[in-house]
Amino acid sequence: MIFASIAFFSLAAVLGMLLLSYVLRGKETPKGVVFTHGPLAAIGVILLIIYAFDNPPGPIESIVLFIIAALGGLILVTRDLLRKPIPKWLAVTHGLVAITGFVFLLIYAFE
Repeated sequence: MIFASIAFFSLAAVLGMLLLSYVLRGKETPKGVVFTHGPLAAIGVILLIIYAFDNPPGPIESIVLFIIAALGGLILVTRDLLRKPIPKWLAVTHGLVAITGFVFLLIYAFE
């Protein structure tokens, strides 16, 4: 299950990098990518939480960081859908928090 979670986060990360490139260039994000990125990451978080319940204590640091990143992502998608400007600093921070969670997850999974 942890490797399925890693796979979902990897797919979400690729789409996230694409979305970040749009945000940093000040262009409108493709909504199909927006609505695929979030659910992929959410499935990854859900699988990770299930894994942690079955294997206590599990990768708690990763779960916390992914939840923080998800909250930032909800702000980003809300602003995007309301056609408000997306703060570049928030988009970058969202990605950095998620990457940090992913690195912690990889360390946990492969140690």
